[in-house]
Amino acid sequence: MTPKYSPNRRDFLRFGLASGAAIAAAHAASDVHAAAPAVATSAKIVIIGAGAAGTALANRLAVRLEGAEITLLDPRVDHLYQPGLSLVAAGLKPANYVVSKTTDWLPDGVRLIAERAAAVDPIRKTVSTETGQSLGYDFLVLAPGLILDHDAIDGFSLDMVGQNGIGALYAGPDYAARTWNAAQEFVETGGVGIFTRPATEMKCAGAPLKHTFLIEDRLTRAGTRNRAEIRYVAPQGSLFGVPIVAEKVRMLFSERGIATDMGRTLVSIDAGAKRATFRTETGTETQDYDYLHVIPPQRAPEFIRNSDLAWADRWTDQGWVDCDPYTMHHNRYDAIWAVGDVAGVPKGKTAASVKWQVPVVEDQILSILTETESTERYNGYTSCPLITRIGRAMLVEFDYNNDLVPSFPGFIAPLEELWISWLMKEVALKATYNAMLRGQA
Repeated sequence: MTPKYSPNRRDFLRFGLASGAAIAAAHAASDVHAAAPAVATSAKIVIIGAGAAGTALANRLAVRLEGAEITLLDPRVDHLYQPGLSLVAAGLKPANYVVSKTTDWLPDGVRLIAERAAAVDPIRKTVSTETGQSLGYDFLVLAPGLILDHDAIDGFSLDMVGQNGIGALYAGPDYAARTWNAAQEFVETGGVGIFTRPATEMKCAGAPLKHTFLIEDRLTRAGTRNRAEIRYVAPQGSLFGVPIVAEKVRMLFSERGIATDMGRTLVSIDAGAKRATFRTETGTETQDYDYLHVIPPQRAPEFIRNSDLAWADRWTDQGWVDCDPYTMHHNRYDAIWAVGDVAGVPKGKTAASVKWQVPVVEDQILSILTETESTERYNGYTSCPLITRIGRAMLVEFDYNNDLVPSFPGFIAPLEELWISWLMKEVALKATYNAMLRGQA
């Protein structure tokens, strides 16, 4: 069970001020958004993907455009609040905490086609669906999210999650709940826990660290920490992409006795023997485990990866969309933009990034329709409420330059483990996320 805390008056005051600032900013953005006159147009806009990015953009465009034909293409019945999966996988929230219906968030006048995209023809300006439908467009926004490539790990399949000490929280709410089942057994009995991350780009790069910290804290609270060895195993040479944050995490790992094995990529699992094999610079090595948390390689959907939409000279194994990092506009096709996880930009695979990318794409489309100059730019803003224990987190925010860009300077110190930062993650973030989906933040 989640422990109870007794925050002091200063904590409550700071949280109230920070939350008030966030709500005021959201309302201000919403008021400006609503006050802008609608643009009359018959433009056909197709958005591939009804996740956070596609839904938020559809809501904003539905308000800003009058007469436009806006079509969302996505077969998913459920919308997932993915920032909550780490909480589910640590036993802090039930699986249904992160689940709602895709249609719950869509505005009137937006058409949803419950199919996957099969191909894009950027010359003819058409999108083909898996059943053979052909959709013409004047503007196309690519927001399909990404693919979790579990098949890239030999010997692993999702039906293993929750059994034989295997967890995989990224795979969805049910798998996150099963992950807690496996992690809870590890917490009760101890042994060797291995926490991995992939060599590819990934959504929310802080998630592997959060899960490591949370399970370590669970062990400490259960009184079994002295019976457990925790190892964080990753292909990278650093614990986090922002150097100052990486150093802070290194210090916390050192304080809490969490070992690191860098330069190692998980390539196969022998679930029966509870043995994991890692690729290293010199070959392979195996490690035995009692609990193994798997985060697979992550790639763009096949219809993008195997097309002219992807970068040809970078991320070639992953297939992210070839787009300008500041405008999200495709570098070769004038009528195409990318937003969210699939965008081939140096940072930005988080919901917080989507919040700042979507208005840029909206402004780009509106500027073309009104023959004005677009002024909005995305600076790489990414936010990671990095949980370091139950009830404590660091609210880390940064940009393309790896500069820290705190939203609440003077109230929330980004590299301190604070109760208020935990509340921002555990309480305030979901409300902000929901407002973003509605196009109101």
